[in-house]
Amino acid sequence: MTVDAADVEARLALARTLARDAGAVALAYFNARETLVVEAKANPQDVVSIADRRVEEMLRARIAEAHPGDGVLGEEYGLTEGTSGFTWVLDPIDGTSPFVNGMPSWCVSIAVLAGEEPVVGVIYAPCVDELYAAGKGQGATLNEAPMHVSSGRSLRDGVVGLGANHHVAPAEFAGIVERLLGMGGNFIRNGSGALMLAYVAAGRLVGYYEPYMHAWDCLAGYCLVAEAGGALLPFPAVGEGLTRGAPVMAAAPGAVADLSRIAGLPRAA
Repeated sequence: MTVDAADVEARLALARTLARDAGAVALAYFNARETLVVEAKANPQDVVSIADRRVEEMLRARIAEAHPGDGVLGEEYGLTEGTSGFTWVLDPIDGTSPFVNGMPSWCVSIAVLAGEEPVVGVIYAPCVDELYAAGKGQGATLNEAPMHVSSGRSLRDGVVGLGANHHVAPAEFAGIVERLLGMGGNFIRNGSGALMLAYVAAGRLVGYYEPYMHAWDCLAGYCLVAEAGGALLPFPAVGEGLTRGAPVMAAAPGAVADLSRIAGLPRAA
């Protein structure tokens, strides 16, 4: 798909605005979370709240108003096909478990695909008022300041983010942790894969790996990391791949080889 820079810029500007507006709505629910209706999805640890649904509904309505030909894929309401070639990929609240348990490690994640390529990525963390944003060919920013992946640090003197969910066998995740620690690395897991990908783009983490992740969890972060100079394991954002999960890895140059070995994957590009 041939992409016009003006089309990317318009959607990036809208995504920035939507992320802040959605974050304000979500933060109001967060501050009144004792009143939330929370439901389990596939298992008791996989939850959704009324806040997730209301935020996605707001995002979908605003996108339809501004770009009626664009498709939308959201975690809560699935895929609505478009005609323009652009598809918005939304996670209204990534990190719902931290959200409902009163922890600040959650975010609003918005990506835009042109065909199957992420050309816009915006992640907003309302509790700390941090807006990560990137557009294809425009670099990446954190609250308007340029950001880049960590340079000069490796797995051994940096921190890696790890993620897991009910799609990942406990023994598989334990093996990843064992190999990482055995190579002298250290890790965090904060409950939001999207936010940890943003941390890779900002140079706070040297890498992130999750054996199974959905498009709405990772594609905004993928755009951020790419524009910040990091390496990525390709994600199959086309056909059924867009609605199914896949392994996700992002890394700074000094951590790519080691993190690939730990994950048992081909080296990210």
